[in-house]
Amino acid sequence: MVDNITYLNDDEAKEMICEIGRRVYNKNFVAANDGNISIKVGLNEVWATPTGVSKGFMTPDMLVKVDLTGKVLEGTRKPSSELKMHLRVYLENEEITAVVHAHPQAATAYAMAGIPLDHAYSPEGVILLGKVPVSLYAAPGTQEVPDSIAPYCRDYNAVLLANHGALTWGRDIIEAYYRMESLEHYSLTLLHTKKLTDQLEELSAERLAELIQIRENMGIKTGGHLISREEALKLGANHEPHDSSSVQVDQKLIQSIVAQVTEEVLKKLW
Repeated sequence: MVDNITYLNDDEAKEMICEIGRRVYNKNFVAANDGNISIKVGLNEVWATPTGVSKGFMTPDMLVKVDLTGKVLEGTRKPSSELKMHLRVYLENEEITAVVHAHPQAATAYAMAGIPLDHAYSPEGVILLGKVPVSLYAAPGTQEVPDSIAPYCRDYNAVLLANHGALTWGRDIIEAYYRMESLEHYSLTLLHTKKLTDQLEELSAERLAELIQIRENMGIKTGGHLISREEALKLGANHEPHDSSSVQVDQKLIQSIVAQVTEEVLKKLW
């Protein structure tokens, strides 16, 4: 059991869920009734957003209180089927007291493409996020969903949900929300940069180590392993023989086709 966790009281938690709901809605991280937010207020008590409600128009009376099994303790509405994800995070990592799930467009694009954010490109990305893996695809509303994110809850700060969206968590609701903001900002920056050039350069191993030390000094012990410039170069070198042989095969194939076509053309001329 983790000591010294300070929980919000019920009213504070409900107000903060509604506030974060407005923020994710106003930033276009969600559309219609997308997304969910939860805050843990005790060892076995969680306030969460209900199903079928826009996150931009919630009021405290709409929220539901559940235990870690999903049993409703307070509230008249039905919890979201995606609440299972949130509860799994709390069960896997006792330090966490808040979870945010949303569909921000740039981050979701990476999730749909199955591309993890695992290279060290910027100080903010290293310190605030660390590596962001992609979970296995899981059918919405099923037990597959919490099972798919369980491996990442202790060592990472966020996860991209394959073909779905993003999930962030934190030691409080502000940290969980800021991680969602940072995830989308970082994803969008990468997309813009790749429109300008395909020559993105990772931070060196030395610079990465400095940033990880800063992160740890801030009390953040999670973030996974990011790929430095040196590692990226090694990975690229390992792929060169395969790539060059593929090019050679393609060139030989093209030469063969050209020779056959030329021969057929010459036959017709004769």
